Amino acid sequence: MFATPSAPSCSSSTSKVFLSSRSKTGWASVLKSSSSSKSIADKRTKTFRKSSSSSSSPSRVVVRASSEQPKDPLLVRAARGEKTERPPAWMMRQAGRYMKVYRDLAEKTPSFRERSETTDLIVDITLQPWRAFQPDGVILFSDILTPLPAIGIPFEIDDYKGPLLDKTIRSEEDLKMMHSMDYSKVPFIEESLKILRSEVGDTATLLGFVGAPWTLCTYIVEGQSSSTYKTIKSMAFSNPTLLKKLLSNVADCIGEYVIHQINSGAQCVQIFDSWGGQLPPHMWEEWSKPYIQQVIAKARSKYPNVPLTLYANGNGGLLERMALLDIDCIGLDWTIDMADGRKRINSVQEKAVQGNVDPVVLFASEDAVEEAVRTVCKKAGPKGHVLNLGHGVLVGTPEEKVKHFFDVSKTIKYD
Repeated sequence: MFATPSAPSCSSSTSKVFLSSRSKTGWASVLKSSSSSKSIADKRTKTFRKSSSSSSSPSRVVVRASSEQPKDPLLVRAARGEKTERPPAWMMRQAGRYMKVYRDLAEKTPSFRERSETTDLIVDITLQPWRAFQPDGVILFSDILTPLPAIGIPFEIDDYKGPLLDKTIRSEEDLKMMHSMDYSKVPFIEESLKILRSEVGDTATLLGFVGAPWTLCTYIVEGQSSSTYKTIKSMAFSNPTLLKKLLSNVADCIGEYVIHQINSGAQCVQIFDSWGGQLPPHMWEEWSKPYIQQVIAKARSKYPNVPLTLYANGNGGLLERMALLDIDCIGLDWTIDMADGRKRINSVQEKAVQGNVDPVVLFASEDAVEEAVRTVCKKAGPKGHVLNLGHGVLVGTPEEKVKHFFDVSKTIKYD
C-alpha cells in the first residue's frame, strides 16, 4: 500500500507559479523564518494616555483586546469533535496519479522514492490538489514506510511489486538492526512541512500521517506486500515475545515521528492502520490496538491538544474497539453506514468521525456525487465530522468529479 494522500492562497494565479518563482534561497528563508511565524492569538493589554479638554491632567485609560481568540482551521475543529459551520473536506490519496499534473511530473521523475523524498517535489505534489480543488485539508505527500530507514530498516519500491525489504526482522538478532529515530535520514519531512505551513497558513489544515505499528511490521516481517500475512501472523503464535518487542520498538519510534511532524508544522496527524482490518477483532485487540495507543500516548505527552485520527481499512468489526483508544477522530471505510458507525462509536465513547463516501461514486454522474456527499453529511451531523472518502482516490478518477465533491461540500451549511 502506498500511502499518499494536499485551498489555493488568496491569489490562485500566484500560487500556481510559486515553485518556479521561488528560488532555493527563497525556500531557505521560509525554512529559517517558519519557526518565528507563530500564531497571532496572543494579545497584549494596551495602555495609552488620553488628553481631556476638561482636565489639564491626563487620565490613564486601559484598553483591553477582545478575549475572543482566532478560530482554529475548520478541519482541526471538526476533528476535535466540535460543531462546525460546514463539513470540512479532504481526500485520502488526494495527490496522485488521477491528476494529469501529477502524471506529467511523474514522467519527468519516475522514481516514487525521489518524488516522495525530495523537498521541492513533495511541496509541489502536496499542493497540486490544493491549487485545483481547495480542500480543507492539505496532507503531506509521503509514504507510511518513509521513516523506516531512519530507524535502521532500508527499503526499496519496485514499480510492479511495491515495497521490498532486503533485510527482515524475524529473530532477536535481527531486532538489533533497529535504532531510535535518526532524522538526518529524513530531512525532507521537516523541510517540506515547514514550507507547506508557510504556504497554506490557516486557510486549510496541514495534515501529517504515519503508519500504525502493526501495519508497518507487516512489511518489516514479511519483507514486502502480502495477501495473507502468514509470516507475521504465525509469529504471533510461534514467537509472541519477539513480535511484542518489535511492535513496541516501532511504536516508540512512530510516536516520536508524530511529534516531529507536529514540531515541523502539522496541525493534525492521521494514523493509518491499513492492514489492521486483516486481523480478526480479538487479534487486533492484542497485536495492533496496544501499540497504536503507545503511539498516541507518546504524541500526547508533547502535544495533548493536536487532533489525531485513526483509519483502518476494513474496520467494520473494529469500531467499538477503536473507540476505546485515546483518539480524537475515527475514519470509517465506505462499507459502513455513517449513521450506524457513528452510533456504534458513540455507544462506547463520543468521538469525531471521518468519511466515508464510496470512492467509486466519483466515477458516476455529478448528481450521484452530490447525493452521496449530502447523504453522508446528513447522517454524520454537524458536530465532529470530517468529510472524506471511505478509502483513497482511485487511479483513473475524473478530476472534475473530485472538484465537484469539494464544491458540493462548501454548499452544505449547518445552523
